[in-house]
Amino acid sequence: MDFSRLRTKNHSAFRLFYHLVLSMKYRHKCLTPEMLDRLEGLVRGLLVRWDCELVEFGGEADHVHVLFEASPTVRLSDLIKNLKSVSARHMRKEYANHLASFYWKPYFWNNAYALISVGGRANIQTLLRYIENQDEPQRLSQPLD
Repeated sequence: MDFSRLRTKNHSAFRLFYHLVLSMKYRHKCLTPEMLDRLEGLVRGLLVRWDCELVEFGGEADHVHVLFEASPTVRLSDLIKNLKSVSARHMRKEYANHLASFYWKPYFWNNAYALISVGGRANIQTLLRYIENQDEPQRLSQPLD
């Protein structure tokens, strides 16, 4: 991906990158590598629907990092609300047995999130390396239910 080339749309030129951090409710360490892979697919598909592009996805057992590009017309708060609600619904349904040992209510994401525009001191390449080097949770010896 050429990060220096501007995108154009509706008589405007832009490159808007955002770093989104979502954490698990109560910071429970419940995400497995399989779940992180599934979340990446869900997030990628949802971003496409919002005319955005996933640049990098990574995470650990209790949080995820999403680096994405958006157009200036995207309402970021609505996008994040949609990402969280749709991904949580799918994950709670698909991994219900695994998540039952962590949550007695249908919880998944923490209510809060961090959204940082990318630029300035941390350039896009530095952020890419950071997200790529996230530790993965331990692989389970048995597949999830």
